[in-house]
Amino acid sequence: KVLVVDDTEANIKLVRALLKGAGYAVVTATCGTDGLAVAAAEQPDLILLDIMMPDLTGFEVCQRLRAAPETRQTPIVFLTALHEMEDHMKALDVGGDDILTKPINKLELLTRARSLLRIRALTTEVQEQRRVIHDLLKTHVSAEAAQRYLADPTSAFSLDELKPSS
Repeated sequence: KVLVVDDTEANIKLVRALLKGAGYAVVTATCGTDGLAVAAAEQPDLILLDIMMPDLTGFEVCQRLRAAPETRQTPIVFLTALHEMEDHMKALDVGGDDILTKPINKLELLTRARSLLRIRALTTEVQEQRRVIHDLLKTHVSAEAAQRYLADPTSAFSLDELKPSS
């Protein structure tokens, strides 16, 4: 699911049609405040965010998204009419993962979205595998050894750290 946050309805329609045509589910918001609410409620896999909006700038929205646990790791791509390098650097500095300048090249947007969604899926998979490992460690080794292994997966266990099997 992709969230598009832009205060210009024509931009939303264009990006929504492009993404839906590529098979993505799309939710939208027309201001930063609504974008934050939709992101919290919908848990999108990717956020496309305009920079210049009337209530909150995209920079402010991005900072708030990065501060919220539920959206901290959601990829964010800024879509902007701003061409200054300082604006592009700020977009990345506040937590954006990528930036595209309007008018958006459709193929580039789809390619970057696909790439970030692939990274998101792999990150989620690694987190799930880490949870499984953690659960196995809790069952079979001491808490101290489990924490040491999670901090450094190359560490080894001594036999006295193994729990007896039931």
